Amino acid sequence: MTGRCGCWGNVLTLQDAAYPAALRTIADPPQRLYVRGTLQEADHRAVAVVGARRASAYGLAVAEWLGQELARSGVTVISGLARGIDAAAHRGALQGGGRTIAVLGCGVDIVYPPEHARLTVQIIEAGAVVSEFPPGTPPLRHQFPRRNRLISGLSLGVVVVEGRADSGALITADCALEQGREVFAVPGGVFAETSALPHRLLQQGAKLLTTVEDILEELRLPNMDVLALRCRLPVAEVARVLLGLELRGLVRALPGQRYVRTTVET
Repeated sequence: MTGRCGCWGNVLTLQDAAYPAALRTIADPPQRLYVRGTLQEADHRAVAVVGARRASAYGLAVAEWLGQELARSGVTVISGLARGIDAAAHRGALQGGGRTIAVLGCGVDIVYPPEHARLTVQIIEAGAVVSEFPPGTPPLRHQFPRRNRLISGLSLGVVVVEGRADSGALITADCALEQGREVFAVPGGVFAETSALPHRLLQQGAKLLTTVEDILEELRLPNMDVLALRCRLPVAEVARVLLGLELRGLVRALPGQRYVRTTVET
């Protein structure tokens, strides 16, 4: 069962300046990208959070926490609007006051799953829902693997929270590796079926994720983001404080939005 929305937004082509730069780098970028909401230049600092639809309470809590902390550090959260981990990551980003983008396996005028109608509206207000499928396209099974390459393609890295051995999140992780993106995995209980995929990825060399700082440091995101996360403050507020410290000669700015404390003679 699906819902329907009469407004389907805008369409971007590869020739448009607003077309996401990250998608231009993948092997098979969509010729057209349908968008409801807004895409911003800041969305190039994005991380995908994916995993099981039938997630455990632990997995849902982790996905929501990741979405929230990434949003607070100025990182856009990408996911697929599916039940379980995807929805939890989107909700976390919204709670963190940040941006989130949902990549659909159907037309952007289709609400799927239907119980995510309100969440879809919230995502559009705080980011965007996007699809390469024209409006009116129903959510057919074979379209979701194609969707997954866009989830990774829009991101600097992909975090797998939970998933069974044959989970669709494996497709996203494989796409990420092919596209040169980093893959992170969250460990789970050894007896849980939903730990099979993240543990397998860890055995194959995925980055172990225990804190959000693992992502920020591995992706070499600006030092300002790490400070914002540690202080639990918006990035803009941290920037204001750092500017004040720099003007007082207490810190010195380095390339890449990094700062070092200066030695003040007394």
